[in-house]
This record gives sequence, C-alpha cells and structure tokens, in this order.
Amino acid sequence: MTTLQALADLVHGTVMGDATLPLHGVSTIHDGKDGTITFVAHKKYHQYISSTPASAIIVSDGELLDGKDGIVVDNPQVAIASVLEHFAPKYPLNNGIHKTAIIHPKAAIGTHVSIGPFSIIEEGVVIGDNVSIGANNVIESGATIGDHSSLSHNIHLYHQTQIGENCIIHSGVVIGSDGYGFVTHNDTHIKLPQIGNVIIGNKVEIGANCTIDRGTIGDTTIGDYCKFDNGVQIAHNVSIGRGCLLTAHVTIAGSTKVGEFCIFGGQAGAIDHVTIGDRAIFACYTAVMKNLPGGKVYSGAPAREISEKNRRDAVYLEVKQLKKRLKQLEEKVLN
Repeated sequence: MTTLQALADLVHGTVMGDATLPLHGVSTIHDGKDGTITFVAHKKYHQYISSTPASAIIVSDGELLDGKDGIVVDNPQVAIASVLEHFAPKYPLNNGIHKTAIIHPKAAIGTHVSIGPFSIIEEGVVIGDNVSIGANNVIESGATIGDHSSLSHNIHLYHQTQIGENCIIHSGVVIGSDGYGFVTHNDTHIKLPQIGNVIIGNKVEIGANCTIDRGTIGDTTIGDYCKFDNGVQIAHNVSIGRGCLLTAHVTIAGSTKVGEFCIFGGQAGAIDHVTIGDRAIFACYTAVMKNLPGGKVYSGAPAREISEKNRRDAVYLEVKQLKKRLKQLEEKVLN
C-alpha cells in the first residue's frame, strides 16, 4: 500500500486532490478498480475519465481530472512505467549456482552469478558479474554474457555468441544457429558453412521464442537499446541499428541493414540485401522490397510511403465504385 503523494514523488508529478489517498495497484482506465491508479495517454481514452472506478488517474492536463484525484505529469506513459515497476510482483530470483548445473572448468564465471537447474556452461564461456541464468539453458563454447544481464529458461546460445551488458533474454530464444545458406548445383543443395557470429549490444531485450542467426562470414549484429517482441526472426549477416523496436513476428532477411531507431509493426519485414535509413517506421504487414530512406512512415507490400499507399487505396475504391456504376448502367441500357 502506498499513497498518491508517494507515487507523485516517484514520477516527479504534481498531486491533484487527496495526497494521502491510499493505493494498492494499477488498473486500466476502462476497467478501473477501486483503490488503484490508472493513466490517460491518448485522447480516445478521455471518455472513460468520468466513469472509471479507479481511485486516481495520471494525466498530462489537470483539467481532465475534473475534480478526481490524480497526478499531473509531462508524459503519462513514462510515468506509468515507474508506477508499474513500483507495484510489480517481486518474484524469487535464482540464488547461486544450482548443484545440477554443468559448468566446464575452463569457463570464467563472474561474481554474484546465478545459474539455474540443469543449465550447461561449456568451455571458454565468459559470464560477467551479477548475471542471472535460469534453468535448462545451454551456453556453448566461447560465448560471452555481459554484466547484469538476465537469461530466463530454455535458451540456447550457440558457439561464440556475444551478449552485452544489462540485456534481458526471455524463454525459448535461440541465438547463433546457422543461417539459411545453400547453393544449388546440379539439383543438389550444398550447405554453406556459417562461420560468423552474433553480437548483441547493451540494454537489449529479446522476447520469447526469437531466433537470431549467426553470420555466414561476417557477423549478425544487434545495436544497443533494441527491443524485440516475441517471435522475431533475424537472418544471417543482418545489421540492426541501435534503439530499434521490432514487434511480434517481424522477419528481417539476410544481409539487410536497418538504421537506428526504426520501428516495425507486427508481421512486417524486409527481404534480403536491402538498406533502411534511420527512424523509418513500418506499419503492420509491411514488406520492404528495396532500399528505403529513413525518417518516413511506410505501409503495404511492397512498402510505400503511407501517404502514397493511402492514395492508391483510395483510387482502388473509386475504380471499384465506378465498375459497379458501369454495371448498373449496362443493365439499364440492355433492359
């Protein structure tokens, strides 16, 4: 239990109403719960402010509260992140190295490291300080994990994979498996050995069941501060710039270069050997088929600037309507 004032101090906001109001959790604005705090970050949710049962609301404009208790901040979404962290359940963490973990004597393990049951740490692995590794993980030879990184359960890091500091890797992730490389000769598919690595930067979060392939010759690289949703596939020799956001089921094909701070909506992707500029945004289901400059919003397959895509869609609807009218006129003339 905490008070409205304590949460305001946490998010550097201003209290409106009862500063001593007790709060025990967070709820959504449209499904608010008594005794909780919620937030409004978009105009479409203003309609729920007067009716929500939540006891307090975080807003960017105090007038929106209309007499309700709340906190005024510059950015409610940033503020709610701190509030959620405050109320998040504190699950028990691994403590020390479990007796069933298998650790090669030539692996280098830092201080305050936790390794869960049945995890395997092979020869030459280097694990930094304050690293947490869950159960049933396989860390193959020569892999490195930076300080303060956290690996959940059932993760596989192949040989030589490099994970930076303060990374979060969720269950089911596979990093460093072979890229899809074959050359066909006389109807025989000849496998191209994949001898590159995967290099993950610092403060990267990789969602559940993501797969990142090792490079064929060079490396597959993921820049600092990237955040991947579940089920993302990164092919061999791809380069993802820092700060990129890839949501569910995004697929980036081999040797494609993605600039910094790009955003990919769900099931968007890019074909192989294309270059994407910094701060490009791709709507859901968008397919990048050629080099594209940054700083623009794209949609469709193939990807086009969203304004052009909308114009094309409008023309399609107009043509469809004209076709319908022509058919009606033909029927009148023939009849």
